[in-house]
Amino acid sequence: MRTRKRIFSGIQPTGNIHLGNYLGAIKSWVDSQEDYENIFCVVNSHAITIRQDPKDLRQKTYDLIALLLACGIDPKKSHLFIQSQVDEHAALAWILDCNIPMGDMNRMTQFKDKSAKNPKNINVGLFNYPALMAADILLYQVDCVPVGEDQKQHLELTRDVAMRFNRDYGECFKIPEALIPKVGARIMGLDNPESKMSKSSSGENHAIFLLDTPETIIRKCKKAVTDSSGVIAFDKHRAGIYNLLNIYQALTQKTQEAIESEFVNKGYGVLKTTLSEIIIETLRPIAKRYAELSSDKSYLDEVLAHSLDNVRPIAKATYERAKELVGLV
Repeated sequence: MRTRKRIFSGIQPTGNIHLGNYLGAIKSWVDSQEDYENIFCVVNSHAITIRQDPKDLRQKTYDLIALLLACGIDPKKSHLFIQSQVDEHAALAWILDCNIPMGDMNRMTQFKDKSAKNPKNINVGLFNYPALMAADILLYQVDCVPVGEDQKQHLELTRDVAMRFNRDYGECFKIPEALIPKVGARIMGLDNPESKMSKSSSGENHAIFLLDTPETIIRKCKKAVTDSSGVIAFDKHRAGIYNLLNIYQALTQKTQEAIESEFVNKGYGVLKTTLSEIIIETLRPIAKRYAELSSDKSYLDEVLAHSLDNVRPIAKATYERAKELVGLV
C-alpha cells in the first residue's frame, strides 16, 4: 500500500522553458518531492501534433531532461522519463479514444486555439491529444495532477472518461484530483500582461527564459508593461503591475501586505530592478547546473533508465487491466 499520494505531470520539449513554466509547474514539482510520490514525464509524443525537425526534437527532449534536473528534480525522490519510451501511453490512448464522445472532444478549447496558430497542419492528433493526455495520467493510478488554469478542462475530461470506463467495464482507474498552485499559477507576458506567458510568442520581451543571461533579464524587466498610476499594489484591474507583483511573490513567498509595504512610496523602476535581481539569483544556479548536466548524456540516460524501471511496471499493469476489461486479447 502506498504511504504517500502519487502525482503525475508532464511538459513538452518544444520551445524554451520560461519563468511561467517554472513558477506555474516546475517549482511546485520540486517543492512537492518530500510530500508526494512524483512521476514526471517529458511528453514528446504530444509535441509532434505540430511538425518538428526530428533531430531537433531529440535534442530538445534531452535538453529538457537536463533542465528539469537542474531546477531541482531529484532522481532519488522522483521518477523522470520520456513519454515515447513507454508504449502503453499510445496503446491506452486508443482504448480511451473509443470511449470518449466526439462532443466531449469538440468542447476542448485548446484545439481551437492551436488550430488557429497552425492552420496548415490541423491533424487528427491535434484534435485527439486530450485522450493521450488522459492516458498519460490514468496509466499511473495517480491521486493528484498539478495543472495550470488552462489545463483544468483536460483534467476534467480525464476524470470523466475514467469514471465512465470504471462504470461501464469495471474498476480500472483511480480518479485524479487537480492540484493548482495558490501563487504563480498563471504568469502573464511582460509585453502583454493580458496574455499568458508563452513559449510560442514571438515578442522579444514577452517571456523570461530560464537560461537567459542576467543582462537579458534586466532588459526584459525594464521594458515590462506597467501603467501611469505610479502606485505599487496588488490590483487585478492593473494587469502589468499585478503580474510583476505576482512573479515577485511567487519567487519570494512573501505576503501581499509585506510586498506592498516594501515598495510603498517607491517607483516602478525600483520594483523592476528588485524583481530582476531576485530572478537572476533564482536562475543563476539553475543555469550553472544545466551547463554541467547537458554535456553528460550518459548520466541523463542513467537517470531515465532507472525511472523507466520503476514506472513501466505500473503502466503495464494498468494497460493490461484496461485491455482485459474491454475484451482485447
